Amino acid sequence: MSSSLYRLGLLMASLRWKIVGAWVALLVIVGGLAVGLGGTFTADIEIPGTEGQRGIDTLANRFPEMGGTAGQVVLVTEDGSSVDEHQDEIDALMEDIAEVEGVAAAPSPFDDLSPGTRTDDDTAIIAQFQMEGQTGAFPESSVEEIRSLVEEAGTPSLETHLGGQVLQSAEVPFGAGEVFGIIAALIILAIVFRSLIPAFIPIVTAIVGVGVSMLALVALSAGVDIPSVTTALGAMLGLAVGIDYALFILSRHRDQLAQGDDVHESIGKSLATSGSAVIFAGLTVIIALVGLFITGIPFLTVMGVAAAATVALSVVVALTMLPALMGILGERLRPRSIRRLMAENEGALPEPDPARRPRRSFGRTWVRLVTKVPALTILAVVIGVGALAIPIKDLELALPDLGTEPVGTDARDTYDLVSEEFGPGYNGPLLVTADIINTTDPLAVVEELESDISELDHVKEIQLATPNQGADMAVVVVIPEGGPTEQSTKDLVADLRDSAEGWEEDLSISDVTVTGATAIGIDVTDKLSAALLPFALFVVGLSLILLTLVFRSLWVPLKASVGYLFSVAAAFGVTSMVFEYGWFNGPLFVDVNGPVVSFMPIMVMGVLFGLAMDYEVFLVSRMREEFVHTGDAKHSIERGFTANAPVVTAAALIMVSVFAGFVTSGWFMLQPIAVALAVGVLVDAFVVRMTFVPAVLALLGRHAWWLPRWLDRLLPTVDVEGEGLAGVLEHRRWTEEHGVHSLRLENTVAPLLGEKGTLGPLTGAVAPGSLLVVRAPDSAARATFLGLVAGRVAPVSGVLAVHDRLSPDDIGAVQAQAHWIGADASVARRLEQIDGRRVGRSVIVIEELEDLAHAAVSVDDTLVERLDALLAHGATIVVGSRAEHATDAERRLHATLRDPRRMLALSVQRSTAQTPEGALA
Repeated sequence: MSSSLYRLGLLMASLRWKIVGAWVALLVIVGGLAVGLGGTFTADIEIPGTEGQRGIDTLANRFPEMGGTAGQVVLVTEDGSSVDEHQDEIDALMEDIAEVEGVAAAPSPFDDLSPGTRTDDDTAIIAQFQMEGQTGAFPESSVEEIRSLVEEAGTPSLETHLGGQVLQSAEVPFGAGEVFGIIAALIILAIVFRSLIPAFIPIVTAIVGVGVSMLALVALSAGVDIPSVTTALGAMLGLAVGIDYALFILSRHRDQLAQGDDVHESIGKSLATSGSAVIFAGLTVIIALVGLFITGIPFLTVMGVAAAATVALSVVVALTMLPALMGILGERLRPRSIRRLMAENEGALPEPDPARRPRRSFGRTWVRLVTKVPALTILAVVIGVGALAIPIKDLELALPDLGTEPVGTDARDTYDLVSEEFGPGYNGPLLVTADIINTTDPLAVVEELESDISELDHVKEIQLATPNQGADMAVVVVIPEGGPTEQSTKDLVADLRDSAEGWEEDLSISDVTVTGATAIGIDVTDKLSAALLPFALFVVGLSLILLTLVFRSLWVPLKASVGYLFSVAAAFGVTSMVFEYGWFNGPLFVDVNGPVVSFMPIMVMGVLFGLAMDYEVFLVSRMREEFVHTGDAKHSIERGFTANAPVVTAAALIMVSVFAGFVTSGWFMLQPIAVALAVGVLVDAFVVRMTFVPAVLALLGRHAWWLPRWLDRLLPTVDVEGEGLAGVLEHRRWTEEHGVHSLRLENTVAPLLGEKGTLGPLTGAVAPGSLLVVRAPDSAARATFLGLVAGRVAPVSGVLAVHDRLSPDDIGAVQAQAHWIGADASVARRLEQIDGRRVGRSVIVIEELEDLAHAAVSVDDTLVERLDALLAHGATIVVGSRAEHATDAERRLHATLRDPRRMLALSVQRSTAQTPEGALA
């Protein structure tokens, strides 16, 4: 992958203005689609298959007057008079509301069939109305029209307040906090780079990535139900990872420029090294977010996929637009002092003074401190994180209701007024539905059902009990004693459902369900809580697998997974402190305390997993690299930490700044997620990765990098730090010295196909436009060599280059440019299918020389001319021969070629000693 990224970086830098123009054009096009399609987001959260959702769907079909979005008008007299004295005004208001488009029913609260709820002193009354369908099914303008009617109906003696689910908005509040988060990120970047110009680049690329993804979501929402919180979550995550990914690549580029590298060469190298790590980090976040599908919850899957798409786009922007911008700015990104020094030395950096001692850094001091007594450090981290995690025991989950809206909004004010005047239960009524089609006296059955329900604990009042117009379905509106998120209400829902079977038998009714917004919220929370453990196992298992692949170790992945769980525990504990205990509510703009949004834990676990693996890879991979080169376990920790800790520190601070900016939005749906992510990143970066991890590695010593040999052989090689780039650059230097070759082998060793043993080491080179005959009576040796050059066999050591592609790192590219003509295949027909104008970088492998000779003599007398044409266009043809020496067929082929000098021969045999097995001649 590193060699492909290296070429991608060079290509993006050379096409810099076109690439930037393409991204701007994409932003404009997607923006046009978003405006043209006019999509809207949904505020409803549904889980098909739950009892609450099934009940709402049944109401919509059989009792539409009760199945739509509910609204309420709360009317309070100012002078202490009875609301009966204002009946005419109130009736007129409800008649006007009934005329509004999208309103299904708006009965008078003085109606005997559906009387409104009054206070004991008759100074306040609640009038109910019902919209047609759920939010989004009726025009948004209807809500504004109703709001105006309610406001106009208010008089000096009568207060009017609009409330209920109808005020739930799908709009996402973005404000100054998000801007301040970006400004804080810009300041951190300016400090890191000590310059403003490079500091702006990550901000620009992150905004472009988020802009395209958010506008795409708006366009998609025209045909797909997308929860409104998806955009805020995507924007928050996209900005954070977009800035960080650009920072990792740009900081590597600046470091290389400071060492005197050429601008374009440095762009390619920075993408090949840090770009590899960015792809790995992005993939871990994407996999974790897409993995939300295992919860079986549709809205959560949509949120996960949308957030994953935003992260994927951030990775693509970092690999394309970022190198293009680096190419445009060119030398201006090189530190000014280095530019001045190079100008004084004719464009080259002078050799560093070997006597000059390196500056003492805080990073080196810190890592020495935490590894001095590693067991003590580990104990301190465990105690500290454990203390932060204690409040998790009080963390409660629920779906937000109108009581979590910001103070001062109509929805919140009416919600508080209802709780104060009537009781908290009136903000979360429960609907009990029953199929009564088999009853002979529907009214009597409804009355008996009402009586049974009223006797249950935690029932404050039965607000309404009635059959529908067809008398085949009954609805009982139950007012609980507690609010929608209180435990007593959850207990009441459980009691109602436990009693359903008995009522069905005693009253000859069927399909008794407990539904309504409150019941649905409880169902959603229960299902999300049940999905938490499977998702946690998925994430931890995934981290173990991925990190084992990257670090070739068992202890490092275990330590990383434990550290991730530490970060999650601290994040949840602090979230409980803020939203359950009320700590720091003022500075964080938190308006309400109580249960947090029920999908917070599972979403935070998914996002934090990717970010934790990100920091783990950037820090520990450098330590592993140092250990592999030196074998010194202790000093490799110090050198690796010192090299990468500053960038990880900046990246973490940027993440925290962006997440903290979203905390101040005041939107309760997002605030707990933003707080948990900010705390999780802070703890993960500074407590886990920069304190706990070095201490554990120091305690384990050399054992930290141990992996059983059998497992090492089974695991594929994953290059996340661009280790393969060294081979690419070495081959480039070799090519500059020896010229362009289509095949290069240097001490190449490969396992034999189908048998034990190896082939090689082989050394030699073949120029483009050559025909190579591979002689070997040993079928396994011959097949192995042909497989090597075609990308079907990977070498285990040495260098194998096919044109500029190295195997095994680029074995996919080697396969893509190879044409394989197997034994007994029609050589003439297969060669005819190859486009001679596009074979300059191709390798054509013909398994059997006899097949080629037979085709040239008996099938196609122009075959040799076709071979000459392919060779003239630069193709390399490799032919297998079963003979140990030149055969008659080989001699005839040599004699009939237009330029016999193009034909080479190589004898190969399986390894018997560590000596070259053949020479190209």
